[in-house]
Amino acid sequence: MTTTTGPTAVTGSVGAPRTRVEGVDKVTGAARYAGEIPFAGLAHGWLVLSTVTRGRVTSVDTAPVLAMPGVLTVLHHGNAPRVDTRYEGLLGRPDPTVGLFQHDRVPFAGWPVALVVAETPEQAREAAEALVVRYDQEAHDIAFFAGRPGTYTPDTDGTRTAKGDLEAELRASAHVVDAEYTTPEEHHSMMEPHAATARWDGGRLDVVDSNQGSAWVADELAKLFSLDPASVRVRSEHVGGAFGSKGLRVHQVAAVMAATELGRPVRVVLTRRQMFSVVGYRSPTVQRVRLGAAPDGRLRALDHQGQNLTSTIHEFVEPSAGFARPMYAADAHHTVHRVVPLDVPTPTWMRAPGEAPGSFALECALDELAEKCGMDPIALRARNEPEAGPVSGLPFSSRNLTACFTEGARRFGWAERDPRPRVRREGRWLLGTGTAAATFPVLVGPATAAVTARPDGTFTVRITAADIGTGARTALTMIAADALGVAPERVRLHIADSDFGPAMIAGGSMGTRSWGWAITLAARELREKLVPGGDIPADGITARSDTGAAIGALSEKERHSFGAQFAEVAVDVATGEVRVRRMLGIFAVGRIINPLTARSQLIGGMTWGLSMALHEEAVRDRASGAPVGADLAGYHIAAHADVPPIEADWVDDPDPDDPLGIKGIGEIGIVGCAAAIANAVWHATGVRHRHLPIRPDRVIEDPASRAGVSSA
Repeated sequence: MTTTTGPTAVTGSVGAPRTRVEGVDKVTGAARYAGEIPFAGLAHGWLVLSTVTRGRVTSVDTAPVLAMPGVLTVLHHGNAPRVDTRYEGLLGRPDPTVGLFQHDRVPFAGWPVALVVAETPEQAREAAEALVVRYDQEAHDIAFFAGRPGTYTPDTDGTRTAKGDLEAELRASAHVVDAEYTTPEEHHSMMEPHAATARWDGGRLDVVDSNQGSAWVADELAKLFSLDPASVRVRSEHVGGAFGSKGLRVHQVAAVMAATELGRPVRVVLTRRQMFSVVGYRSPTVQRVRLGAAPDGRLRALDHQGQNLTSTIHEFVEPSAGFARPMYAADAHHTVHRVVPLDVPTPTWMRAPGEAPGSFALECALDELAEKCGMDPIALRARNEPEAGPVSGLPFSSRNLTACFTEGARRFGWAERDPRPRVRREGRWLLGTGTAAATFPVLVGPATAAVTARPDGTFTVRITAADIGTGARTALTMIAADALGVAPERVRLHIADSDFGPAMIAGGSMGTRSWGWAITLAARELREKLVPGGDIPADGITARSDTGAAIGALSEKERHSFGAQFAEVAVDVATGEVRVRRMLGIFAVGRIINPLTARSQLIGGMTWGLSMALHEEAVRDRASGAPVGADLAGYHIAAHADVPPIEADWVDDPDPDDPLGIKGIGEIGIVGCAAAIANAVWHATGVRHRHLPIRPDRVIEDPASRAGVSSA
C-alpha cells in the first residue's frame, strides 16, 4: 500500500493551448504506424485487382506464381475461407466488397480477385503482377448525369423532407433562382495508406490496423468471420489520416484470411493506386436548388435536390440536400436525395459527408439570390434566420451563425466591399471577395472508459478512442486532467485498443465529445472513491463509466455547429488561373478543449475546401471504367504554393447539454469554403461557376467567362 493525496484543485488545462503529447514521438520516428510494426515470421500480402469493369473471373493461373521465389499462397474465390456479410454492424449492413473472394463476379474496375502472399513485400508484388487472371467481360455503364435512367429515391428515413406548397410559393415569389450545381468524384488521399497485420495469438485473432475505431473494426471482423467477439482484438495506436475511409476494408479481411491459412502473421498494405478502387470516395453529385423570395429577400420557397451514384452491390447516399434542412426559414421547404447504381466502386463517408458538396450548391444559390434581390449576401442570410428547426420545428441547442458572420465581416473588412462585380483590378488580375455559411450536426455516441489511480500519484485512462491525426490524444489527456483535478503530466492515456471496451468511432465530428463524456464520468466516480490521505493498493483503484444511459436521456433538439467562411480571390484574365489570396473562418463549435489543435483542425478543413474548389476531380474513363490518374500526380490536391494565409477563430458557444460544452470541430472547416471561393470568383469576374472544380480551362473556355473577363 502507498499513501497518496489524491486529486487536488482543478488545474484548468482545458482551454489552454497545449502541444501534442505524442508530438516528439512522431517527429523522431518513435511513433510506429500500422505498416511499420515488426512481427516475428511476418509474411506480406499483395492484392490483385480486376482489370475489367464488369464480368466474371473464368480462371486464376496460380501454378506459375506459386513456383516463384518466396511465394507462400494465392487466395482467390476458388479457395478462400467463407465469410458472412449478412450482418448489421454499427453503421448498418457492410459493403459486400469486404466479402472478399466469395464468388467469381466482378462488379467494378479494381474489384479484388486474388491475394498473393510471400516472404517479402517485393516478392509478393512481383508475383501479384505476374498472376494471370482471365475474365468473361461484359458491357459496363459508368455514365453519371442529372436524371439519368435508373435514378431512384431510396426508401429510407431522412431521404425526403417536405413542408408547405413549394410550387405555389415559387410562383408567388418576386425573385427566383433555379440552378444546377455539380461536384466531381473526390478521394480521401490521406498521408498514410491503409495497412493491417493479422495474427493468431493464444487462440485470439490480433489485428494491428490503421482505423477510425478499433472496437468497431473488431466487432465487424467477429461478425464477418463468425467469431466470438471476445476472441478478436484490434489495435490502432497511430493513424496518419482517415477522413471517413478507415473502417473495415478489404485489406484487414485479406490479412485475416491469409494469417488463418498460413498460421503466421500476415501484413497487407494498400498502394495509393489501389486506394482509388477499394476504400471508398466521395460520390459526384448533381444538385438542383430552387429558391423563391419576397421583394425584401424573405424566403418563400427552398428546394434542394441531391443526386449521387453508388455501386450495383451496395446503396450509399451522399446526403448533400441535408445541408439545407437546418439552415434557413422558408414557407415551403423541400429536400430530397436520389441515387443511381452504376458499375463503380461503392462511395463512402468523406470529411463532412453531405455538408461539403451540399453547402457549395445552396450557398452559391443564396449568393445568386442576393444579387437578384439587390441585397448584401450576409444581410440576406440574416433575414432568413430561423427561430427553430426549419423542417423539424425543434428548438436549437444553440445557434450562433449570425455572431459568426458579424465577427467575420468585421475582421475581413466586409463593410468596405463594393458589391458590384468586375470593379477591382490589379494589372492582369481581377479581384473579388465572397462569403458562405457553414454547418455540421452535433452528434454523440455511447462510450465506456476506465480511470485508475496509481500508487505513484499518476492516473491511467483507458478508452477505445482513435486519434486519426486530430490531436484527440492530447485533448482527452487535458479533459482527464481537469476532471481529476491534476496536472496533465500525471495522466497516462491509453487508446485505440478494442480490449478497452466499446466506444464511438472517430467520425461525424463526435469523437472527442463522446470519449470526453465517458472519461469525465469515470473520473468523477473515481474522485468519489478516493479518500484524501488514504491508501492505494499496488494494482490501483479503478472507476468505470458507460455513457449509454446519459446520452439516451438527451432531449430532442436541433444540435449543430455553425460557421461563416470568407475568401478573397484573384483571377488571371490571360490564363484563367484562380488564386485565393486570403481566407477567414469564424465558427461556433462549442467549447474549445485545445486551441492549438482546434485551430489546426479548422485550418486543415478550410485548406481542403480550397482544394475542393479549385483542384480536386477524379475522372473515370468511360471506355475502360477505371479511374484515370489514380495517384497523387494525376489527382490534384492543393499544394503549399496554392494555400494563402488562412485565419480560423471562434465565438463563445458552449453546448449546454454536454458535460464539457463540446460540439465538434473535425469537419465544419471544409463546409462552405468552396461556395465562398466560387462566390468570390463571381465577384471578380461577373461569371457564375456552378461546377467544381473551377479550373483555368473552365474560366477561359466558357464564353460567358470570356465575356465577363473582357468587360472587366
